[in-house]
Amino acid sequence: MAKKQFKAESKRLLDIMINSIYTHKEIFLRELISNASDAIDKMNYKAIENPDLGLTRDDFRIDISVDENARTVTVSDNGIGMTKEEMDQNLGVIAHSGTLEFKKALDEGAESSIIGQFGVGFYSAFMVADKVTVVSKAFGSDTAFKWVSDGVDGYSITECQRDSVGTDVIMHIKADTDAEEYGEFLRSYRLQSLVKQYSDYIRWPIHMMVESGAWKETGETDEDGKPKEEYVTATEDKIINSMVPVWMKKKSEEVDKECNEFYKTKYRDFEDPISIIRANAEGAATYRAMLFIPAKPPYDYYTREFEPGLQLYSNGVLIMDKCEDLLPFCFRFVRGVVDSPDFSLNISREVLQHDRQLKAISANLTKKVKAELLRMLKDEPEKYKGFYAGFGRQLKYGVVDDYGSKKDLLADLLLFQSYEKNELVTLDQYVDSIKEGQNRIYYVSGDTFSQAAALPQTEPVKDKGYDFLCLAEDVDGFVMRSIRQYRDMTLCDISNDDLGIEGDEEKKDSEAKQEENKDLLEFMKEALGDKVSNVKISSKLKKHAVVLSSEGGITIEMEKYFRTLPDYDGSMHASYVLELNDAHPAFEALKKAFSEDKDKAKKMAEIMYDQARIISGLPLDDPVAYSDMVLSLF
Repeated sequence: MAKKQFKAESKRLLDIMINSIYTHKEIFLRELISNASDAIDKMNYKAIENPDLGLTRDDFRIDISVDENARTVTVSDNGIGMTKEEMDQNLGVIAHSGTLEFKKALDEGAESSIIGQFGVGFYSAFMVADKVTVVSKAFGSDTAFKWVSDGVDGYSITECQRDSVGTDVIMHIKADTDAEEYGEFLRSYRLQSLVKQYSDYIRWPIHMMVESGAWKETGETDEDGKPKEEYVTATEDKIINSMVPVWMKKKSEEVDKECNEFYKTKYRDFEDPISIIRANAEGAATYRAMLFIPAKPPYDYYTREFEPGLQLYSNGVLIMDKCEDLLPFCFRFVRGVVDSPDFSLNISREVLQHDRQLKAISANLTKKVKAELLRMLKDEPEKYKGFYAGFGRQLKYGVVDDYGSKKDLLADLLLFQSYEKNELVTLDQYVDSIKEGQNRIYYVSGDTFSQAAALPQTEPVKDKGYDFLCLAEDVDGFVMRSIRQYRDMTLCDISNDDLGIEGDEEKKDSEAKQEENKDLLEFMKEALGDKVSNVKISSKLKKHAVVLSSEGGITIEMEKYFRTLPDYDGSMHASYVLELNDAHPAFEALKKAFSEDKDKAKKMAEIMYDQARIISGLPLDDPVAYSDMVLSLF
């Protein structure tokens, strides 16, 4: 069969591997053992579903073999195996669902950590091998296939023989050079030490032919009459990993290191988690859990391809690889395992969703995660801010998800930019530092923090010396509308809501101005037509001439978010209110034009409306017409 070519990104990765840019070459064994373990997990699940297969947990194993003369290391398993199509898909295309993101990372120079970020651990074999052969027979198939590649030139797939279901990965180890000694990976003791370091917690037995020796009596005596001894060596099949799940071990400094290795191996991350959460409960719900909070989101976290959920075990046997029901959507970034004897091995997802034990475990784990995040926020604020940079958006999504049902769970975990402090603060920190007389939590939205802080509507709040929160993410407006109140204080949108700052006299004065300019305002509303729902004299503007606000359930910032959606049809938009500063020279010019030249006044109304759109960060309906109108006034 003719060679097939790798995708362009795959060639780039292979070039990185072959040229040894990545420094931790020994992780190739960890990656291949993890792949083998995953394959056995899938086959074991098949065996649980179908007892007629006659397979038990004791039948599964991973084998590592070395042939020093042939310079090969082989990692074998009797897991689920691969079909020809799966070989082509899994081994011929990088990252499978993350090719674009992988390419972007390469373009940005992120070559030192790409394996962990993009789930391409199989390719790490090329760091130590100049040729890789994969022989696999899939469950349910009568035919085995062989995948062969010596690097960037491509690969071939042909039919071959394999007696049983499973996969062999055969690596031809590179020749030693002055700079690199690849032969170390042909030494049995070196491979054993790597298994102990990285894969001791793998729950399937890892077998290896191990040479051992001992002094034994020969049955003869020496000249002094003492028994003669000789050193006898023997090679025997040994299990070289402990197979004790790391979540079952007692907490210690050494176990914490194992937990970090377990996390990095299982979830293909090269950074330690920023937090490990342990849970051990007995009673209404009996379980052990080990949860990890990652330092950074994986490359595909905010995509549809990302699959959340914890692994669910029953007495050490995997029954569900990604159980989404163990934690709420807002904590979908948490990885880890839950092991409970309360679940049967053949439980279905439908039954699981209604299981009382599951709901009890979920409630307890949710409290654990929340408590750990609060602890981090209090005791390690810089670490929390690092976490928030990656997952803060997820917490915000959690607030608006399911009609705001999780707002009480999440509100005190959110961070927002304080105008006064010029740093991220919690809602509690904001409330604790408010000025005397302030009875609202003020916030304003913009495309950036600086733009939000400079909006004309903020002037009355600044004049009062009140702090306000500057929002710059598209989800922020939805978050604030969902929370509405915090610690008995109303959240106030500076752009659209009543600020609660005006006294009775000021309110009467505003009403008088509205009445005084009633005809002009009605003229402007008529001139602008359905572009605005209202035109009024603003009580917020001090220095600026005009601003755009909204009324109703959809704010301008919400509309800007809807505009970014691929299927936006214009139906989801704000009801605009054009607010005018009656003390500004532009308003005086408008009044003069209204009394002397209605056509000019109409142009000025349209220009003011477009100016307000620009200030709000909205696109102009017709930039050319706007430019022509401005120039026509000269």
